[in-house]
Amino acid sequence: MNFQEVYRQKLTTADEAVKAVKSGDWVDYGWCTDTPDVLDQALARRADELTDVKVRGGVLLRRPAIFSIPDAGSHFSWNSAHMSGIERKMVNEGLAFYLPIRYSELPSYYLSGNAAVDVVMIQVAPMDQHGWFNFGPSISHLKAACEMARTVIVEVNRNMPVCLGGFGNCIHIDDVDMVVEGDNPAILPMGGGEAVTDPVDLAIAKLVVEEIPNGACLQLGIGSVPNAIGKMIAESDLKDLGVHTEMYVDAFVDMSLAGRITGLKKPFDRGRQTYAFAAGTQKLYDFLNNNPECMGVPVSYANDINRVSQIDNFISINGAVDIDLYGQVSSESSGTRHISGSGGQQDFVMGAYLSKGGKSFICCSSTVMDKKTGQLKSRIRPTLLEGSVVTATRTNLHYLVTEYGKFNAKGKTTWERAEGLIAIAHPQFREELIAAAEKMHIWRRSNKR
Repeated sequence: MNFQEVYRQKLTTADEAVKAVKSGDWVDYGWCTDTPDVLDQALARRADELTDVKVRGGVLLRRPAIFSIPDAGSHFSWNSAHMSGIERKMVNEGLAFYLPIRYSELPSYYLSGNAAVDVVMIQVAPMDQHGWFNFGPSISHLKAACEMARTVIVEVNRNMPVCLGGFGNCIHIDDVDMVVEGDNPAILPMGGGEAVTDPVDLAIAKLVVEEIPNGACLQLGIGSVPNAIGKMIAESDLKDLGVHTEMYVDAFVDMSLAGRITGLKKPFDRGRQTYAFAAGTQKLYDFLNNNPECMGVPVSYANDINRVSQIDNFISINGAVDIDLYGQVSSESSGTRHISGSGGQQDFVMGAYLSKGGKSFICCSSTVMDKKTGQLKSRIRPTLLEGSVVTATRTNLHYLVTEYGKFNAKGKTTWERAEGLIAIAHPQFREELIAAAEKMHIWRRSNKR
């Protein structure tokens, strides 16, 4: 079959392609780096013809054009499975809503019909000689969404890195309804490649890195602490580390280039760095491009608890917004103010603990500055703010780490937890936390002060 001929037959303009969208449709914008560009602009031009178009995506790196038009909410709503700062602003504008998920289940939501999808429009790498379009750094759930959609439209971007994988990382021309050639914008960056200088981040990183043995397998989230951990590992003498992670970030590139990662101790996918999606600097995108060491897979594979638990010495490192004295972790909201999402934190917290020699670390600074009042507030609280969502339950918490130390909550009673958590809180807040613990009847007279 002449795939180039099929390509030419399906090639069209963005304005023509978006005519597939009807009022009331669910439209998938892919995920993170795959969010469409010229198709998004074309759909924005059709806004006056459309109402109640429900657009689904996540981890936006730029504001979609459909939400930069007047009265956007009358035509479109954004429905995100994991929010970036851009999406948080859209929530405040009444344009965006959160989709609570266990990220590992997301492909199954499509395949089971629980997540309706009418049209998929995503950016992809150019078609190869065999008729395949690569999804680039965002494998995630895209194959499942494409399989269930009424219409699949791909926007070709020559700057999209080709990310190799095991399965689910590309779509064939036969399964595509329309092809649009885009303006080839550079893949947008996400923070994480900058130099680490914050003493709090470095203190937390040091406490975690000293718990990592040779041959461990790593999962990192995004942020300054994982970035600091990656830099510290790169400069250490650790060896034969592996990678099996939800998100691939710049820290892994630093560790790889320093020779710390070989993946030779993994029981499966040996020698390969496994991930569901990636975002970071151009250095990261260049490293992933056509690199057989890196293995992009559906999130149902990357975040599978049973799979993670089979990897000895699995080390999971994630962040938190707040934690209470019972050990409940909120990583996605502060009160009713939505911040990010649950992602795969539960999956990796549980999978790491079930791993032989595995450890799960929830890391956060002991305090945060309230931007409205200018007051310093403790992240370790007596109870979570009213409306805060519990991301990791108190029964699942393993290690909590702040710049003041680390506490292993497994097997600990309520009074032991209160004592251990207060001991790594900021000194300024320890006495008031003790007073609160006494009122909550989780402080013993014999507890240390």
